[in-house]
Amino acid sequence: MLLDKIFNFLGGRTEEPSSLTDFSLMAVDLHSHLIPGIDDGVRTIQDSLDALRQFQRLGFKKVITTPHVMADGFNNTSETILSGRDKVREAIRQSDIQIEFDVGAEYYLDETMYEKVEKKNLLAIGKEYVLVELSFFAAANNTFDLVYKMQVAGYNVILAHPERYPYYYEKNFEKYNSLKDHGIFFQINLMSLIGKYGERAKAIAEKLIDERMVEFVGSDLHGPKHFQFIRATLKEKYLEKILTSEALLNKTLL
Repeated sequence: MLLDKIFNFLGGRTEEPSSLTDFSLMAVDLHSHLIPGIDDGVRTIQDSLDALRQFQRLGFKKVITTPHVMADGFNNTSETILSGRDKVREAIRQSDIQIEFDVGAEYYLDETMYEKVEKKNLLAIGKEYVLVELSFFAAANNTFDLVYKMQVAGYNVILAHPERYPYYYEKNFEKYNSLKDHGIFFQINLMSLIGKYGERAKAIAEKLIDERMVEFVGSDLHGPKHFQFIRATLKEKYLEKILTSEALLNKTLL
């Protein structure tokens, strides 16, 4: 990849820009933080509406927002999330916005997940998909055990932003093959494709796309200010590659 960049710089070749003008091929965003005041996302209903207007302008038909659920931080419940969804929906009804709005959650795989899975008290989206995240600092010993229990309970597990976990990408790519062998779906972040989380995360996201290991793409939007980065991804050839891929499942969530 570094050699490619040097070659481009020296004039050996230039990449053609993406032909995308909006996100209509993606249609559905399934990872964002748009319920006010319950996690590290938007703070006000007006922020939620501003973000949804921009999603609509960019060609999205549906936004499924996913508040954090974690014991040591944002200890949300299905009830608090659904209540927040209803408040945003009411604000949408009183606005000029024409976009479908629903919720899931971004579940941190901590010890409290065992009880949630046993009681089947998870907010699933689409075909019983559940979005989960891991620690950014160290691999947990119980990840595959929890994934297995979720699958036995009837859930399909989507791993949020696999390209951002250093203990996977700093070792070797086989870690990703192991995750796939356990039946885990991958959701990469749009902003990874422009290097927002670092060049290594960008390179891994591109390789995951090349290897046809990505089923979902999400914005991971935390507020309207992020749209400058979301729009910038439209120039990326790798965005066009994944949005035109038969592997992409975002539209199945309509």
